[in-house]
Amino acid sequence: MTTLDLPAAPRAADRLPHYDRVQRAFHWSMAAVIIAAMLIGLYCAYQPPGQATRRFLLEWHKSLGMTALVLVVLRIAYRVAVAAPPYAERMSRLNHAAAAGAHLGLYALMLLMPLTGYWNSAAGGYSLPFFWLFQWPRVLPIDKASSRVGEELHLWGAWAIYAVVGVHVAAVAWHHLVKRDSVLSRMLPGIR
Repeated sequence: MTTLDLPAAPRAADRLPHYDRVQRAFHWSMAAVIIAAMLIGLYCAYQPPGQATRRFLLEWHKSLGMTALVLVVLRIAYRVAVAAPPYAERMSRLNHAAAAGAHLGLYALMLLMPLTGYWNSAAGGYSLPFFWLFQWPRVLPIDKASSRVGEELHLWGAWAIYAVVGVHVAAVAWHHLVKRDSVLSRMLPGIR
């Protein structure tokens, strides 16, 4: 076999920079968990308290929230160890600042939402389930006034996360459909 018969290795210039498999797995699994928790939480907000279906769905909502908390802690640790890939195209400082601000906001909300949900449930004396496998330890004393503070912060955080996720999705769509750059492909498997 001569060197002409060997397949050519892809050149770095032929591949778009993208996040590694672990980063993509964190991103897409967390997106699914968070969107499911958001939809369940929104639905439950409009159901009468005490209803069996609402209680059942809130058990799912809490379990998904705590899953998101565990995943975001692992994701942050991995992100500190492994840097984000560079952009294929040169981006303006405004775009970089907007992306950094949006990601910082998302990370803050990914921590805030499960923590305030836990606070509300633990201080309120409610269940702390993890998919009917076990109950999370109650590290806060039962205090209805404290529970209401956690609930209020969770409510405001919910509106914030709806907005920030909406802006994030809109920005990705704008980059992909209008600018036609490679921002979305960074979170997809390597594409030529």
